[in-house]
This record gives sequence, structure tokens and C-alpha cells, in this order.
Amino acid sequence: MEIRKELNNATLFPNLEILANQVVEGFISGIHKSPFHGFSAEFAEHKIYNNGESTKHIDWKLYAKTDKLYTKRYEEETNLRCHMILDNSASMFYPQVKTQTLGNLNKIGFGILAIAALMNVLKKQRDAVGLSVFSDDYHYYTTEKGSERHFQMLLAKLNEIGSEKSGGKETRTYTYIHQIAEKIKRRSLIFLFTDMLQTEKEDEELFEALRHLKYNKHEVVLFHLMDKELEYHFDFDNTPKRFLDVETGEHLDLYADTIKEAYEKGVQEYFTSIKLKCAQYRIKYVEVDIIRDFSTILNTFLVERSKFL
Repeated sequence: MEIRKELNNATLFPNLEILANQVVEGFISGIHKSPFHGFSAEFAEHKIYNNGESTKHIDWKLYAKTDKLYTKRYEEETNLRCHMILDNSASMFYPQVKTQTLGNLNKIGFGILAIAALMNVLKKQRDAVGLSVFSDDYHYYTTEKGSERHFQMLLAKLNEIGSEKSGGKETRTYTYIHQIAEKIKRRSLIFLFTDMLQTEKEDEELFEALRHLKYNKHEVVLFHLMDKELEYHFDFDNTPKRFLDVETGEHLDLYADTIKEAYEKGVQEYFTSIKLKCAQYRIKYVEVDIIRDFSTILNTFLVERSKFL
């Protein structure tokens, strides 16, 4: 029988902030102060137009009434609003490892570190970030902010999630994506970290929930997390094993080689259907192998950020 060791460390990472900085160090070495100096949507006041200034923000309606040139001054809050959504269900804690390190992560560990790394970049760019965490319950929500205090609060929350030995038994993606869509009021770039293994609804209904986000004018990126060697290619040695569904409790006793071919075919068909649905609903789909590095996550973020602004 296959034996997997439980996580026994008090927190997932001794210092998540330092490790996140290590992940992005070098990757963004060529990025300096944010070149994006756009105005936020929140109007603050008018000021008299001075010759030589840009005419971009002149209030022409006010000019028609007063015959004087005024420009609109805005509250410069952030360049981008980004909301991270993390699936914290039991399947995300696969595979279980004794000590998680940069090169030895399960899906929840990878998702936590990826979000922390993206937060590191967002902070450098003076962008705002929010976070939602769900499984069989809507565990956590905070709106997008850019303050240092807010970033530290999110890091503490991510460490708290990392200290858990297992997530919620079920994955209620459909229900909570709809609730998240109702909460995020201003247009944002949304990253969903999930293994796309759910128990509540059919895939069609899940994508209806994701369409809710698109309907609200958000841009959505789905990071599909997997251990490709084990979950996609089913590379287990051919000895008797018990495979347990951690969300339903069901199990199968079998030799891996007896179902490997059929399993791989079924998984490929499932992944293809997900990709086609994402393309249909204009959701950015990114396949992520958790045993590889984080360049896929960071590259996707930088491309999507530049398109969003």
C-alpha cells in the first residue's frame, strides 16, 4: 500500500515574504519604477489649467459653462487592481510532503507561494491586491488595497492557510465564484488558482460562474495547478496501491499500470474540454506544473497586466 507522510511543519514556509522575494529576484531585475502613471477613476477636485500642461484631463463641459480652462485632478491610488482567488479544498493538499521547499511543493504550497510572489511584484508596482479563499466554505475575503499593512495581513493569512494539514472536504467553486463576483465592485484583473477538481456542480455550471466575473468587466486568468507526473501521466510504480478521493472518502485498490492508458486518455479529454471552454468565454487558461519553476506565473502576470492597463 502507498503511504504518504503528513505535513508536520508549524507553518508552510518559515518566512513567506523572503521566499517570495527570492522567487521574483532576478526575474524582474530589469523592471524599475512603474512606468504607468494613469489616473484612478475617483475624481478629487478641479485645478486651473496652466499653459504647457497636458490637455488630456481638461474638463471641457466646465469650460463651456465658465469659459475658463480647468483640469480634473484625481486621487492617484494604484495602477492596477488585482484579486487573487485560492482554492483551498482537500485535493489542493496533494501530494502530501514532509517538508515543503521551493523545489518540493504540493498544489496548495505552490498556490500560496505563487500568490505571495505576485504580491511582491504588485507592491513594487504600487498596485492593489485582494484575496479570496474558498473550499466547502467561503473562508476569507478582503478587497483590493495597496498599503504595506494590507500586504502584511495577506501574507499572514497565506501562512495561516499553509499551516493547515488539509483543506475543506468539498470544492464549492460554483457557489463561491458567484459570491466573489458580487463582492468585487471595481474592474480588476482576477487570478484563480485551482486544480479544477470539484464536487458541487458540473463543469458547465462552473463556467457560468466564471462568466459572471467576465460579465462584470473583469479580466480572468485561470491557473490550472497539477502535479503533472502523478496527476496527468499517472507515473506510479506497478505495486498494489490504494487511491483515496480525499473529498468524498471513496477509494480504489489497484495496480497503476492496469488503468494508466485509460486514465491518461480521460485526463487529456478533460483538460481539452477545459481549454475549449476558457477560449469560448475569453478566459485566459494557463496550465501549471507545480514541479517546475514560477516563470509561467510571473510571465503571465506581466503580459496580462500590460494588456489590462
